[in-house]
Order: sequence, then C-alpha cells, then structure tokens
Amino acid sequence: MTFSLQRIGLCAAAAAAVIAGAAPFAAQAAWEPTRPVEIIVPAGTGGGADQMARVVQGIVTKHNLMKQPMVVINKSGGAGGEGFLDVKGSRNNPHKLIITLSNLFTTPLATGIPFSYKDLTPVTMMALDEFILWVNADKPYKSAKDYIAAIKAGTDGQFKMGGTGSKQEDQIITVALEKATGKKMTYIPYKGGGEVAVQLVGGHVDSSVNNPIEAVAQWRAGKLRPLCVFDSKQLDYKDKITADQSWNDIPTCKSQGIDVEYLMLRGFFMSPGATADQVAYYVDLMKKVRATPEWAQLMKDGAFNQTALTGAEYLKWVENAEKTHEALMKDAGFLAKK
Repeated sequence: MTFSLQRIGLCAAAAAAVIAGAAPFAAQAAWEPTRPVEIIVPAGTGGGADQMARVVQGIVTKHNLMKQPMVVINKSGGAGGEGFLDVKGSRNNPHKLIITLSNLFTTPLATGIPFSYKDLTPVTMMALDEFILWVNADKPYKSAKDYIAAIKAGTDGQFKMGGTGSKQEDQIITVALEKATGKKMTYIPYKGGGEVAVQLVGGHVDSSVNNPIEAVAQWRAGKLRPLCVFDSKQLDYKDKITADQSWNDIPTCKSQGIDVEYLMLRGFFMSPGATADQVAYYVDLMKKVRATPEWAQLMKDGAFNQTALTGAEYLKWVENAEKTHEALMKDAGFLAKK
C-alpha cells in the first residue's frame, strides 16, 4: 500500500513523528489486489485451461483466500491470440492473470501475431497436463495398436481427428500420428476440449487427443475409451475411474508402437510491468490453492503431472518449451511465413 501525508498547520511536526515511527511497518506492508482479479483463458469453455481456471476461482472463493473476487473470462479468438494480446496490452495491471496452455507458444509461431511469452510476467507452473488418445467406446478398437492398424489399412483422410484449434498441440500430435502410420488424417478443429469430447461421443470424429480432464466424464459414463497416454511412463493414479479401469491402467503410446510424447504447461502469467511484490502475492495465493483438498481432487480427476515451479526454474522451463515447440512446428510445416 502507499500512504500519503498532507501537512496541516501546526500539527505537521507531531504527525510527522507518528508517521516516522510507523514507516518501517508501512514499508513492509505486502501488496494485495484492490479490485476484482480477472483470469483470462485463451481458449474456449470446457477445455482443460478453462476447467482449471474455474476450479482455482472456486477454491479462492470457498476458502476466502483473497479479499477481492476472481472472475474467469474466456478469450479464445485467433487461437487464443485475443487473450494473449489483451494481457500484453494491460501493462502495469496487476489485477489480470492469464492461464496458459501450449498456444502460449504455438499461436505466435503459427500466426505471426506480435506476441511472445517474454511480453508477460511469469508467476507459477501449477501442473503439467497429459494427452491421451481417445476413441468412441462403441467402436471396435480395444487398443492403440488396433486403431493404428485400422488407420494404416484405410485411405488417406478416412479417419477424422478432432482437436482444439488449428496448428496447436492437438494438431501437432496428429501430425506425429500421421508420420507413425504413413497415412493422412482429416483434422477437424474445435474451440475447446469440451466440444471435442462431445463431437467424439456423437461419432462426428473418430478420435481425439484430449487431456484427461476434458474427457473423464465421458469415460466414466462409458461413452469414450482411452487407448494410450503420450508420456514416457504410465500415470500414477490407481483409483478406479470406471468399474474396472484407473488412469494407471492406460498404457503408454510408446508401448503401443507410437513413438510420441507430449506434456502441456498449466501455469499462470501476469501482465507486463508486474512488480516483485505483486508476483509474490500470486505465487503465495497459488501455493495456498494447491494445498486444498479441492485441488488434490482436480489433480486426481485429471491425472495431472503435479510438477510446480516458480521463479528462475519456471522461466527456464518455459524457455526450453518454446524451443521444443518451434522445432515441432517447423517439422509439421506450421510456422508462419516471414
């Protein structure tokens, strides 16, 4: 907080003495929000980033972790570019956060919009999100090997992959699958993972690579079937999601002959110009969020990798992730023409 003192006549000396005595304590007063805090989601509703943002909002409200309210706002236009440019343009506004997904890297690389993660202020990595190859439960594919064999036996474009956005993580993984099978797939972009899951249940696409949290409800309801996870190891969560399967029962895609791995950032950034005190406030807030039972439940429901980073470690991870995505995007032919 900032305190101001106006001299008033003969009381000035006495007032100054009082303030001088309190100054060390005032200087140490921590920053905190003075108006509602916005969480910008650079994606549509129902997807992994949107769900996480709303869980954070609910936790903060339920446990009174902040004096001001928290508001979630979706800005998915231009593959999330709308959201990123909004926060980039909100310099020195500490009341605005943005939750990240891989379009932090893929959107500027694919579109050439004037944005980079370097335009924002890093706060904290909350977790890493997994990707799973899903099919409709009514289809005959019982394993990833079955599905890959069907793609190989089919014609180019016969199998449809639903995903979030274009030239983003879902389509990057789709290109990797195309290389593994030697066959082209028809990629159909949607606004968010929630819509993708609905389209897969409806039979409008043949598969998706949704995050666990984006399809767990449909899996639990017996509408979707997970075939493999795009990680180097099986997921650690062993509680049953369905009558007979847990996340841990899903094999890795590598074990199914698909040499593809991919993990996605779930973290927070602030507007440019944020001060150390302002960043520290949100780092502490999110630490409190991660200590709640509701957060533990989200991690369990969504089978998240619970890596959490702040400061230099977080920034280093983001730097490396950008390089990785640039290489993947170049390999897929998705880089914007310069």
